Amino acid sequence: MNRLMQTLTRSAVATAVMTAFVTTALAADLKVGLSVSLSGPNSSLGVPYSKGMQAAQAYKGEINGRKVQLIVLDDGSDPTTAGRNARKLVEEEKVDVLMGTSGVPAAIAMAQVAKETKTPMIGLTPILLDAADNPWVVTVAQPTQLMIDAVVERMKRNNVKTVGYIGFTDAWGDLVYNAMMKAAPKAGITVVSNERYARADASVTGQVLKIVALKPDAVMTGGAGTPGALPFLALQERGYKGGVYGQHGLINPDFVRVVGAAGQGALMPTGPIIVAEQLPDTHPTKKIGLDFRAAFQKVNNAPTTDAFSAYSFDGWLVFADAASRAKGEPGTPEFRVALRDAIFSAKEVVGTHGVYTFKPGDISGVDERARVIVKLEDGKWKLAP
Repeated sequence: MNRLMQTLTRSAVATAVMTAFVTTALAADLKVGLSVSLSGPNSSLGVPYSKGMQAAQAYKGEINGRKVQLIVLDDGSDPTTAGRNARKLVEEEKVDVLMGTSGVPAAIAMAQVAKETKTPMIGLTPILLDAADNPWVVTVAQPTQLMIDAVVERMKRNNVKTVGYIGFTDAWGDLVYNAMMKAAPKAGITVVSNERYARADASVTGQVLKIVALKPDAVMTGGAGTPGALPFLALQERGYKGGVYGQHGLINPDFVRVVGAAGQGALMPTGPIIVAEQLPDTHPTKKIGLDFRAAFQKVNNAPTTDAFSAYSFDGWLVFADAASRAKGEPGTPEFRVALRDAIFSAKEVVGTHGVYTFKPGDISGVDERARVIVKLEDGKWKLAP
């Protein structure tokens, strides 16, 4: 009898061990690798990205019984470092998906690594890449053209005929300018200047003097984050009275703080999350937008007042939707392929900035539901009529 009990006990222990092993194997962690600018000129964007991702992990930290690990690296606002970070996340940390970063040049550097290592990447900034040559990359940020089209529509409505342009010397400045040059002529608007400045510059007085001398009806700015405030400040100093327009790269509290009264009345496009409370109840993103606000408040013990933390949240939602459908073992090349295919087959994933439907051949998954026009009034964003 004792021998029988010992045999049964051993069998039960073996079964329990095997069950635990199988359960552990089935519940292998998923890994998200995030590279952002936690220091340097782009940190006013990168810090919100990081905080938004932490809120997302708290909101949905488990997918199909698997916990999700988040690994965050600082790229110091340097594209070369962003590329190195991406490679480290893939080769050393064995992440299943890359996300980032705080600037277009750095995001492009990460996308190159994603392509080389065959790792899915969800961009958080509006990178413009050839989809056919980048089959591993999507972005949750609105395409620049979609947003600038909305600005030009508003300019036409405000009877703007001539507009001066000033933007960054890098890829972001190019994206905004090229989008303006495509949309403006169709609206009967002439772009009369193409002034540029570096993100680290302390003054744009020379560039603004040239623009003011041309007497344009309005000025369009192509900056982002804190450095994006420089043209507004310089235009105010020169007494410019025309309209000043921005774009979604400026929707963050540090820009609002630095620009001060010089930004009063500025119009720019953004995702609907920035005015979630002001949206009609029928808007598709309102509910998840308010859910995001609550999750961010809980994790960071402060409200979110920027658009960038919500891009991280949306990136996580797109990843979570795909990971729930992808087959295979996390950490393997096979799973990364399955995850990539699941991302590109996502349909009507409701996020805070828009409703995402991806397909091969198009790295962006949003439509007109992903944009609204806001006006800066007394340091707060207000939904423009």
